[in-house]
Amino acid sequence: MMSVSEMAPQVAEVAGIVHGTDSTELSGTATGLGGNTGGPATGSLSGHATGSLSGNATVALGGNATDVRRVLLVWDAPNLDMGLGAILGGRPTAAYRPRFDALGRWLLARTAELSVGSTTRVEPEATVFTNIAPGTADVVRPWVEALRNVGYAVFAKPKIDEDSDVDSDMLGHIDLRRRGAGLAGIMVASADGQAFRAPLEEIAASGVPVQVLGFREHASWAVTSDILEFIDLEDIPGVFREPLPRVSLDSLPDEGAWLQPFRPLSALLTSRPAQGVA
Repeated sequence: MMSVSEMAPQVAEVAGIVHGTDSTELSGTATGLGGNTGGPATGSLSGHATGSLSGNATVALGGNATDVRRVLLVWDAPNLDMGLGAILGGRPTAAYRPRFDALGRWLLARTAELSVGSTTRVEPEATVFTNIAPGTADVVRPWVEALRNVGYAVFAKPKIDEDSDVDSDMLGHIDLRRRGAGLAGIMVASADGQAFRAPLEEIAASGVPVQVLGFREHASWAVTSDILEFIDLEDIPGVFREPLPRVSLDSLPDEGAWLQPFRPLSALLTSRPAQGVA
């Protein structure tokens, strides 16, 4: 399997191809990679099959690789979609969709940093967890295929009811990667402190570098943590083409500003009890 240092020339070459090229860039909606989704692996950040962001196919599917330590990225798509929608006040346009190719390059750089001095092989693994609502498969499919083409493993789960979230699946995958040689580092992109705070603090206490990615407005539990490092997604180079139109209670304009709801009021009809506002 190719090491991170050996991957560097290929990554640099491919990054030049992917960055800023509409036909090969990857955004956070079902726009896909145009006609390039079925192209050869060398036309994406995947590079060689053994040098992709998700590593060897056997490893990505949960196989044993006790000699490999993972730098794991876990992207909570439902949670971040909701957070981005709240910031924008609606569905994002092309300028405000996260670019997963830029995030992938950042992960590769982080992996190279964490691999320095390691006595075991260190590999990056990028994963996206998402729900598929009934009737949306055809809309979401190009986005899922584009993610996979760039080198992300995707876990997709039907959205049947309120209990069909992917939190337990993300936590299960993190636990799986802690076994064997373990984790060299982990980044969780989510604002869900209820699901992730305690497990991530436990991992950080064991000596593994832990970073929480997201939007500072929605992840105060990570921003203020003494043990977790928080990185705002907008601070990662290239993830967004344009600055997000962010408004917070700490930086309100003199004339005031509207703060959009996180979800429609009609969600109260299907949500669990005891979610009232005091």
